[in-house]
Amino acid sequence: MSTPASVTPSSPGTPPPAASPEGEGKRGFNVDHLFLGLLAVFFPLAVASHFFFPGTWTFVLCAVALVPLARLMGEATEVIAHKLGSGLGGLMNASFGNAAELIIALAALRSGHGDVVKASITGAILGNLLLVLGAAILAGGLKYPRQTFNMTAALSGSSIMFLALTAMTIPDLFHAVRGPAAEPVLFPMSVAISVILLIVYALSLLFSLKTHAHLYAGEEHGAPEEMPTWTTKKASIVLLAATLGVVVVAEFLVHAIEPAIATFGFTHTFVGVIIIAIIGNAAEHSTAILMALKNKMDLAFNIAFESSKQIALFVAPVLVLVSIPLGQHLTLEFSHMEVAGIAIGTGAAALIALDGESNWLEGVMLLGVYAILGVAFFFIP
Repeated sequence: MSTPASVTPSSPGTPPPAASPEGEGKRGFNVDHLFLGLLAVFFPLAVASHFFFPGTWTFVLCAVALVPLARLMGEATEVIAHKLGSGLGGLMNASFGNAAELIIALAALRSGHGDVVKASITGAILGNLLLVLGAAILAGGLKYPRQTFNMTAALSGSSIMFLALTAMTIPDLFHAVRGPAAEPVLFPMSVAISVILLIVYALSLLFSLKTHAHLYAGEEHGAPEEMPTWTTKKASIVLLAATLGVVVVAEFLVHAIEPAIATFGFTHTFVGVIIIAIIGNAAEHSTAILMALKNKMDLAFNIAFESSKQIALFVAPVLVLVSIPLGQHLTLEFSHMEVAGIAIGTGAAALIALDGESNWLEGVMLLGVYAILGVAFFFIP
């Protein structure tokens, strides 16, 4: 996403000067051209690595190639959503906002990496609540001494995350209390909970896009000057091409997980919680920081909470339901540490949202919580 041109002060009644094409080119180079450059270099390298020297290098190259692909998917979705209007556009953003993470998780699920899938769900939630939000608050706080945001909207997002935490805690507690006797019912229980989560997710969209849209209308994300000047046709082609690219690279990445784990000494949990989650969150990360640097903290908080909500209430339930025809039977039973991590992350983000203000130290604290949890997941076998 390119940043808008800075406007120099002018005398009253004098229209601001139009941005020059060169200025737009420089702005594009700062972000969009950087991602396109990464894509042009690492996508062909990732494909070549898969076929000619598969293994650890394939994992690394695919991980880097997924970042610009996820970015392109996000920008194309945003352009189409803007042209569709607030209703259909908001629904499209809600549906496709985490498509890259869903595709990666589906590839891992098809390959039988259920533990990596659950870890990536945990990591995506923690990454948005702690890493993305923390980095945005830190970046914005270093530029502005005090930033404000809509406390009601932020706390609404954190309350939804409490529901997600409940959905992940109940199967774990049920198994802990009942022991082996609980195992036959964990999957049917997860399916039922997934249906409930999808219903609540649909109602939350009704809340944010219709009945209480005013709470989320403080700042407009995706103003024309902040988006690529693509037509709907071009954006649709870019979305389709980027989606296909993510599908291909995600398959290559999943097949290279085991060699990468053996080389780096990582565990499946650490790969899912930290590495894959950071890859999938890269697009949201950059956008949230740009919004914070423009003093649009409502948008930065909205990106973090909405992305977390989509993962917990949409992506995770869809994966459980899709696992039925795949024969993998994914459940919502997460490990004790994953449940504790999501509880800590949700609580930390909610505490930051309580007063409707943020500063750079609060960003440091969120990043510190993320780093501590990262250390813990590194040592989990």
